[in-house]
Amino acid sequence: MPLYAIYAVDKPDTLAIRLEHYAEHRTYNEEQDSAGVRTIISGPLQTDDGDVMNGSLLIVQAADRDAVERYVTNDPFNIHGVWGEVKINRFYRRKG
Repeated sequence: MPLYAIYAVDKPDTLAIRLEHYAEHRTYNEEQDSAGVRTIISGPLQTDDGDVMNGSLLIVQAADRDAVERYVTNDPFNIHGVWGEVKINRFYRRKG
């Protein structure tokens, strides 16, 4: 199955909302194998000083882009308005 990179930048001033829904977001991601989307790597984007989370980066494995788009649409961070711009790109792993 192909890999996809999900690059999501938080909307301005949504850190409190992110923290409020963080556990729900993590649980959601852990349960997606049964929905056909397997998380390979995930974590928050941060400000340069590392003090503030300001987005998300995920590499997922899925049958097709439609599955990844459904995954993003139903992510609690998306539902609760944390994420602003979200980019999804097919990804080819050369190393790692």
